[in-house]
Amino acid sequence: MTFRLRTIDYTADGRKIVREKNIAKPRLAIGRAAENDIHLADLAVEANHAVISEQPASRVAIEATGTLGFGLDGKTVRQAGVDARTGAELRFGGTRISIGHEPDGAILLTVEVAQEEDGSTDSEKHGLALSAVMPGKRTIAWILAGLILALFLALPVASNLLRSDDPKTSRVIGDGSWTPGPLSLAHHQLEAKCEACHVKPFESVRDETCASCHKSVHDHAPAARLGAARAEPGLGGKFLQGVAHAFGKTGPGACVDCHREHEGMTRMALPEQQFCADCHGTLKDRLTDSKLGDAADFGKLHPEFTPVIMTDPATRASAPISLGANPREHSGLAFPHKLHLDPRGGVAKMAATLAGDKGYGTGGMVCADCHRPTEDGVRFKPITMERDCESCHSLVYDKVGTTFRTLRHGDVDQMVADLTVAGNTTRPLVTGRSRPGEFAADRPYFARFTRPVGGGLVSGALGKDGVCGECHTPALRNGKPAVVPVTLPARYMANGWFDHTAHKQTKCETCHAAPTSVTSTDVLLPKLADCRTCHVGEDASSLLGPLASPSRGKVPSGCAMCHAYHPTGAAPLLSRREKR
Repeated sequence: MTFRLRTIDYTADGRKIVREKNIAKPRLAIGRAAENDIHLADLAVEANHAVISEQPASRVAIEATGTLGFGLDGKTVRQAGVDARTGAELRFGGTRISIGHEPDGAILLTVEVAQEEDGSTDSEKHGLALSAVMPGKRTIAWILAGLILALFLALPVASNLLRSDDPKTSRVIGDGSWTPGPLSLAHHQLEAKCEACHVKPFESVRDETCASCHKSVHDHAPAARLGAARAEPGLGGKFLQGVAHAFGKTGPGACVDCHREHEGMTRMALPEQQFCADCHGTLKDRLTDSKLGDAADFGKLHPEFTPVIMTDPATRASAPISLGANPREHSGLAFPHKLHLDPRGGVAKMAATLAGDKGYGTGGMVCADCHRPTEDGVRFKPITMERDCESCHSLVYDKVGTTFRTLRHGDVDQMVADLTVAGNTTRPLVTGRSRPGEFAADRPYFARFTRPVGGGLVSGALGKDGVCGECHTPALRNGKPAVVPVTLPARYMANGWFDHTAHKQTKCETCHAAPTSVTSTDVLLPKLADCRTCHVGEDASSLLGPLASPSRGKVPSGCAMCHAYHPTGAAPLLSRREKR
């Protein structure tokens, strides 16, 4: 006997799909398992649910093989016999299998997912639905629109107009519904005080409102210069500016252009390199009188460093000079670094003898013996004679018993007085005869016939190899002996920031050529090319390709690493965050 299996499926749009196949087997298995002849993907059907077997005279026998029965013409049974010519309907879970007889003698098994029959009409369904007692959709829409206007517009406006003048007790009801998001960490304490920034309703925050709290924040440059330096926006930029101005927003160049709020409780985002390059990349084209060079990318377009160099120590005049011009510094102090850092020189031997008392190493002097970092590690403490020099360059000039007499450093008048007294050991010439008249012993001009007092010691101290002249340049001030004042700058580049702590793994001589410097006029600062050996622009990969990998020591460095937009004495934003 042959079974003809007809499967009926439906597409999403209700179209019927009929598939047929003949199975020449005397016994068919029905179940959820895939190996069954009639596979029913229904959790209500057992893996091996039942079998259909052929019987003589066009009859079939159905028998359940699992624990569950099956439906037969509305009844649940475990086994049954059916005449195919009469027909019957079997039910397995949600699937119907109709049994019929084909003209060619084949047993027809029609498999179809059962459709739930619902005799209720649409009117009956509507009577039991919630929509039967609810207003229409249009009415509901108008009601909700009115509630929104009342709760989120009328109520906050009325509360703002009717509140008291006491800032401690008055508050605006419902104004929180207008906020597009939480404030940043810097301003989160103002969450409930919208009027602190939004002084006038429906008006963008103004610069003067920001300045009322941030009094110490200065402009990047005068407003007229900023306006002239700003690049002309493109068509899209002009359109955005027009839309912003239509809604009362100031700018360009307003505080809110950079400092955006209501974007979550986060720290202010670091300005990207392009933010600076928009103006500084082609600054010379618009501000032809600017002394600043064009800068757009540290690795590709950046001017040579321009430190402030002392040019005249007597008047303490200084000027910004590019390192590309190989400037000479005149600090008023003679100090050859090479002499002091030579590990085989006399200074190294003296340092070795003083190592136990003064903390010097046995191998000679190193940079850290004089250059001591500040508490934050950014710069170095000022050099002082008493702490850094006097252990080798003694100012002792006399000894009385077991007491040493020492010159007071930095006070030339006191030095002259001390050495004058120390050299006053001569007495008037005694011949047994008295000088006549005004030149007698008790007359004013008697001392004129004595030898000069103290002058030799003073001139010797200020001489080239003297205790003072060894490091200082002698001079006359108001006709009196003096030395050229010493000016050692604490910071060479006022508009750039350099943190020595971040470079503590690098040896000093890598950047500063102190071991080979034979004169104090050398400016021992690294040039731009030296810094570029490690630092490149913010988008390092576009500049150096495979060289811009961490293994090659290249550090992507945006403008915010060394510069701050607002001119202050504090570190740039990136440096401050790395300290935390």
